[in-house]
Amino acid sequence: MRAVLTRVDSASVAIGGEVKASIGKGFLVLLGVHEDDTAEQADKIADKICGLRIFEDEAGKMNLNPETAGAELLIISQFTLFADCRSRRPGFSHAARPEKAIPLYERVIENCRKRGFSVGTGEFGAEMKVSSVNDGPVTIILDTKEL
Repeated sequence: MRAVLTRVDSASVAIGGEVKASIGKGFLVLLGVHEDDTAEQADKIADKICGLRIFEDEAGKMNLNPETAGAELLIISQFTLFADCRSRRPGFSHAARPEKAIPLYERVIENCRKRGFSVGTGEFGAEMKVSSVNDGPVTIILDTKEL
């Protein structure tokens, strides 16, 4: 799995012109599922998202995790994170098909909710408009093959 995690002051996702979810301070997470991903990898990336210490403490150091910082999460499915860009037209054959990707995407969301986080989501496969006010900006790329 891959996640592009951005620390935000606020973020929202709209579908069909209507806001489906919005958060204040927290993480905007674009989450991609690879065809070879497993439930174990979903658990691992959820744990990393929930524990990553990239919020500033009183001294201005990135030392607080999202729970300590009172952060919210907005998790959006993003199959294009597994784009093969060797040619000028990206291919997506290594992104998981919906029947595999949806349960793993939902597992990540559920793991974050079980840890007490307020989690907004997009809609898998929908045409979405995502807005964010980035904080920092701080953007981190997570890949379960490297965790």
